Amino acid sequence: MSKKIHIGVVTSIFNSEVTFKLEEGAINALTSLGLTHHELVTIRVPGAFEIPLAVKKLFEVCQVDGVVALGAVIRGDTTHYDYVCSAVERGCSQLALEFGKPVGFGVLTTENEEQALARAGGSHGNKGAETASSVLDMCNLLKALKNKALGLDASGHQGYNL
Repeated sequence: MSKKIHIGVVTSIFNSEVTFKLEEGAINALTSLGLTHHELVTIRVPGAFEIPLAVKKLFEVCQVDGVVALGAVIRGDTTHYDYVCSAVERGCSQLALEFGKPVGFGVLTTENEEQALARAGGSHGNKGAETASSVLDMCNLLKALKNKALGLDASGHQGYNL
């Protein structure tokens, strides 16, 4: 019997008019791809800077197979934008490598709110949905690679066909 895939979704509350649309897109994408709400763990954090810690705890405590990280960092008049964007990206990338599990970077880094809304279900699609789909694809790929390393095919039988 094949282990089901469990996905975490971490959403920043800051800029919620954008991030909650990303979250909705991510959850809709994952459920349309066959996951049930029981296979999803969704949490919200105060801001984008807090996303990596929440991702780490989802891996450690909930033992999810991958995480969709969602946020919106919109440039302001100070350099704060640069520090937050770098810290969140670095943290998410490091955790993916540390745990060997996908962390989808669905944190929008835009010049203004209009650009962010265009990417949260507007004219540029929903980056939350795109990120969620990528995370699920990577989970399935890693699962297939693990089965190949164990000498199992996709149905759990001995063999090397992916």
